[in-house]
Amino acid sequence: MSLSELCRSCGLCCDGNLFSHVPLQRAEADAARRNGLEVVSLADGSPAVRQCCTALKGRSCTLYAERPEGCRRYACRLFNALAGGTVSFEEARSVVEQAHALLSAVERGLAPDTDPRPTSVLERARFAAWGEAGGFSSEIDAARERAEAFLDQHFHGGPRRFEDPA
Repeated sequence: MSLSELCRSCGLCCDGNLFSHVPLQRAEADAARRNGLEVVSLADGSPAVRQCCTALKGRSCTLYAERPEGCRRYACRLFNALAGGTVSFEEARSVVEQAHALLSAVERGLAPDTDPRPTSVLERARFAAWGEAGGFSSEIDAARERAEAFLDQHFHGGPRRFEDPA
């Protein structure tokens, strides 16, 4: 099984649960727009693709062969473990399934996403926790924390901290 097969069956780096955006080189912005990607400007003015990526269908990138350089360069911890032979393809696939199951557990506790621009499950859960989306419960927050810890362990490589914006 190839490394790209794992990526094309995962989609976590594209669905907004790991990242809010993917930086683009300036020369890539027009091509990204032509491919239907939502290109935004970062605080420094540089272009980026907003996550959840519009090219993600299910767990697979519909532009995989034409994806931006930032997407091509990204390799999560699980990808690196598979490439380095410290986990098998089956083990890696199991980790991906566990991650999606944890995210599904969070999503089941949230109100349906009515935003026309898709929003990640974890982002929606954070807003619910901050009281902006209503319907927050400590059970949902605990499920969000479990999912974030799992993603940090297997995909990011370090914990993220999100503070209450108030």
